[in-house]
Amino acid sequence: MNIALWIVAALLALLFLGAGVMKVAQPKEKLAAAGMAWTEDFSSGVVKAIGALELLAAIGLILPAALGIVPVLTPLAATGLVVVMIGAAVTHARRKESQMIIVNAVLLILAAFVAWGRFGPWAF
Repeated sequence: MNIALWIVAALLALLFLGAGVMKVAQPKEKLAAAGMAWTEDFSSGVVKAIGALELLAAIGLILPAALGIVPVLTPLAATGLVVVMIGAAVTHARRKESQMIIVNAVLLILAAFVAWGRFGPWAF
């Protein structure tokens, strides 16, 4: 189970690292043109803040546990991603983008799995 938790955490970290860098580095208009139409509902600052949260969560999923420095940050980062995915699902539901809600639900379940495992029986 420990290996499964590491694999899921690494997968989430890679996904959110990429998504976060994209949101922080690119202007909102370019993101909207690339298929992230939801960015039209938010200011540039909020989109950048979401990207920064995703970057911090990606780092928090791996580094604290790997380095053994405040490893409780790993399940906290996973819990933060659960909250971000709830917000994303609500945003996509308002926009009637049901395909994206499925993606959000899958990522939410994976992040909840890591949070459960790292807070619970397979804590560091």
